[in-house]
Amino acid sequence: MKSSKMLYWKLSAYFFFFFFTWSASYSLFSIWLGQEIKLSGSATGLIFSVNAIFALCMQPIYGYISDKIGLKKNILFFISLLLVFVGPFYIFIYGPLLQYNVLLGAIVGGMYLGVSFLAGIGAIESYIEKISRKYEFEYGKSRMWGSLGWASATFFAGQLFNINPNINFWIASGSAIILVFIILSIRIEMTTSEVEKAQSVSLKDAGQLFLLKDFWFLMLYVVGVTCVYSVYDQQFPIYYASVFPSEALGNQVFGYLNSVQVFLEAGMLFLAPFMVNKLGAKNSLLLAGFLMAFRIIGSGLVMGPIGISSMKLIHALELPIMLIAIFKYLAINFDTRLSSILYLVGFQFASQVGAAILSPISGILYDSVGFRYSYLVMGTMVLGFTIISIFTLLGSKHTRGIPQGRKNIKRVV
Repeated sequence: MKSSKMLYWKLSAYFFFFFFTWSASYSLFSIWLGQEIKLSGSATGLIFSVNAIFALCMQPIYGYISDKIGLKKNILFFISLLLVFVGPFYIFIYGPLLQYNVLLGAIVGGMYLGVSFLAGIGAIESYIEKISRKYEFEYGKSRMWGSLGWASATFFAGQLFNINPNINFWIASGSAIILVFIILSIRIEMTTSEVEKAQSVSLKDAGQLFLLKDFWFLMLYVVGVTCVYSVYDQQFPIYYASVFPSEALGNQVFGYLNSVQVFLEAGMLFLAPFMVNKLGAKNSLLLAGFLMAFRIIGSGLVMGPIGISSMKLIHALELPIMLIAIFKYLAINFDTRLSSILYLVGFQFASQVGAAILSPISGILYDSVGFRYSYLVMGTMVLGFTIISIFTLLGSKHTRGIPQGRKNIKRVV
């Protein structure tokens, strides 16, 4: 019990500082590209697309390695070490490269951001979810601290950006140093059966997932619904700042709004497990889809800072429900030996495929018809795919056989 409680707090702290690092360096990414690097909407869309491509290349690799090594913390240590250099990377490499050549900068930046943040988050979430099942604490309550970390950094990000964007990048590197110390302090016990279970995972197992129609139906939901919210969020700060008298004021207020949203999101992550258990995984995914459709369509209909802020805050309701529901859906309907592959490929990978396709299209739409009409198109797409998912997602329990070990000799990893 004591070791379980200590692990909960250490992993919650890891979530906090990972998201703090991510938020400090990435929450105003599109504003940095537009106002500091002076890129167009189309160029920004290209960068997000390249980021997504590199992330989706890494996600299957992270997923397979994570399931193969079981509860070992190697991937988390690698990501933590990589993030220590996030500040110098933005300031001395990424920014200058983008100003010299957008495509070259996008490729180098996509490689770093894809490996560290965009694919790394899936590896971290799937790892901590595994630990939560082993040590019997609620994953959502641990993930809640990630949202608090994001909100804490975002609260000051807008003000610091107006002073000097580089301040945020240096703060991110400082936060990443704490991550390294946290992961070094964690010790996980693995039984012989858990080691055998991890070692039994093969590339053939991963490949067979693509023969399951239910896996493809899940990815259809992810591409048509969940990936759109990330595409919506990419250049939203630019639109939000544009409805204020000055960009500086818009940047500052957006920082406050984002913090309020993520604090609300943290509260919902505490409540979401109870809601998902009550509604069921499928119904919870559908609820998240309908909320998302309402938010995105509403963003194209409302006018002024108050209206658009209200729509943005709905994100705090939908995301926690979706995050908890997707893990429960995977655990109920698929082989838990492949939990990281399932999450990183079925959810994260599929999201990045959708983002890679939709990001440049959305950038062109923003430049040609404006943000409001683009949101109407995106929201209608989400609504359509959510309705389709009523008939395609699994609503009942379909468990796969999971090999059981013969002994419970503990090993520390």
